[in-house]
Amino acid sequence: MPDRLVIEDFIKKSILELPNFSNLSLINVLIGLTISLLVALFIFVIYKVTFRGVVYSNSFNTSLVLLSMVTSLIIMTISSNIVLSLGMVGALSIVRFRAAIKDPKDVVFMFWAIAAGLAAGAGMYPLAVGGSFYIGIIMLLMARKKFSITTYLLIVKFDESARQDVLTILKKLKYALRSKSVVNGKTELTMELKKVGENTSFVDILSSIKGVENAVLVKYNGDYAE
Repeated sequence: MPDRLVIEDFIKKSILELPNFSNLSLINVLIGLTISLLVALFIFVIYKVTFRGVVYSNSFNTSLVLLSMVTSLIIMTISSNIVLSLGMVGALSIVRFRAAIKDPKDVVFMFWAIAAGLAAGAGMYPLAVGGSFYIGIIMLLMARKKFSITTYLLIVKFDESARQDVLTILKKLKYALRSKSVVNGKTELTMELKKVGENTSFVDILSSIKGVENAVLVKYNGDYAE
């Protein structure tokens, strides 16, 4: 059973012996952190360029850089001894992260930053740089291409006296009714429009109708209105 003896000997050494930091020279640590920083700055730029949300968060983007570097530091620490790795897992298990992630794409960038930090901390510099560069190119290409039809929401609130005039204008539009509410004789319609284009004069026409309180057109991405 030579393989079993080798494994047992490795486990005993990892547990009983002191951590071996001989491979973690100051130069190696600086190189790993520098590679992690450069890759994280690349992720920072890609996130800022491809951001399509409502409010850009510089704090979140900066945290991606720090997340990548901290991950590299953790990997450098636990790679020297199995006891340290178990202790680090136990320490991280008691930490609870309650930051609200509204955009699913932000989760992808977080995993990207962590993966880059893991590769840099493990000394796999070509993987960290090459993999991140390839992912960044894909992100830029997908940001430039429109793979989905832009959706708009038209919200019209009007009195009963303006109903016929409003419906006459709406018949010219291709829409899907999403909600209707009637309060104190006033009707509010929410409609989904697929093909709007640059011509939004119908909003001005609806607003000019006597009895129409307001007409609002907003861009909708599935989660929130922009």
